[in-house]
Amino acid sequence: MLERRVDAGHSPGVVAVVARHGEVHVEALGNLAFEGPGARTPMAADTICRVASMTKSIVAACAMTLVEDCTLRLNDPVDALLPELSGMTVLADPNGPLDDTVPMKRPITLRDLLTCRLGTGAIITEPGTIPIADALNAITEGGHPDDPEPSTDEWVRRLGKLPLVHQPGERWMYNTGPTLTGLLITRATGLSLDDALRERICEPLGMKDTTLRLSGEGVDRLATAYVHNEATGELTAESPDGPWSRPPTYKEAASGLVSTAADWLAFTSALLGGGTHRGRRVLSRPSVTMMTSDHLTRTQKAVSRWFWPMDHFADFGWGFGMEVRTRRINLGPSVGSYGWYGKYGTAWCNDPSEDMTLILMIQRSEGLELPALLDFWTAAYQAIDD
Repeated sequence: MLERRVDAGHSPGVVAVVARHGEVHVEALGNLAFEGPGARTPMAADTICRVASMTKSIVAACAMTLVEDCTLRLNDPVDALLPELSGMTVLADPNGPLDDTVPMKRPITLRDLLTCRLGTGAIITEPGTIPIADALNAITEGGHPDDPEPSTDEWVRRLGKLPLVHQPGERWMYNTGPTLTGLLITRATGLSLDDALRERICEPLGMKDTTLRLSGEGVDRLATAYVHNEATGELTAESPDGPWSRPPTYKEAASGLVSTAADWLAFTSALLGGGTHRGRRVLSRPSVTMMTSDHLTRTQKAVSRWFWPMDHFADFGWGFGMEVRTRRINLGPSVGSYGWYGKYGTAWCNDPSEDMTLILMIQRSEGLELPALLDFWTAAYQAIDD
């Protein structure tokens, strides 16, 4: 199945991992790029890929290490470390004017950030239709088109001046919670986010190529990322430049990591093993259970909207930094499986019922229902014969 995808030009290369009952199978096909120097470099388990939104899962795990050592508490207000969020107002009408607001019923907590229930987040709509959507988009931009994206501190300062869309804890909204979790980690530890992730998660697990600051020989192992050009119908290579080569911005905690299939297997194995991998413990088993449990109520799922597909919460819930499967809908992951995706076609899933981990690494942006991903799930699950 993977060979057909690569031969058809769907992507220049792919790395896939199936690990079950202690056996690890790795398939690496194709090359790092369609053309240029990467076109002569084979994909491998140590090929470095942009994992985009999969970053959220490791950031959530890092936050839980701070809960475990009592630096943070799940239900405490985040105001002490994120004072920009204290005393925010809430829109009386989510689609209404920005100056028609009511007070917050309670402060925002770390639990709200981890479960994307802080009251604000991504709103997918046409420009000019919903005032708060336009305002949220505006705070992510520089003053001029050529200006860099704001730093995280500047971004949260701007965010704090806007009203929340909903009351804290009321419903799920994507992306902003993980971004703020990263900032909370840096302020709680006094470290950069990259250093905090390295110290608390990556180094203990031997994840030597997982970083927000790629440099040195790692650049030569970076696969080229491609995006689909809707106007021309062609795949366009993104610049080899990346967030790791520029000053940190608000995006890094939500989507800034690069990693490898080998590194990600160490992380997923630790979660599947109750917080331990190869004798190194990074989280307690109860923490892993919390991270991988569905925290959304039926009411919250009914009023929350995932931007694609619209009925996402009929089959999934949300843990800390990852989705949790609540209904089996394909020849794929079982109920209770958990994982997440990345913009460029990366994906991971742990299936405790099958004692199985699946990881797919490609670098082509095409949406969450990527045919290659669904075919990969199918190919792995149809092979189970015990």
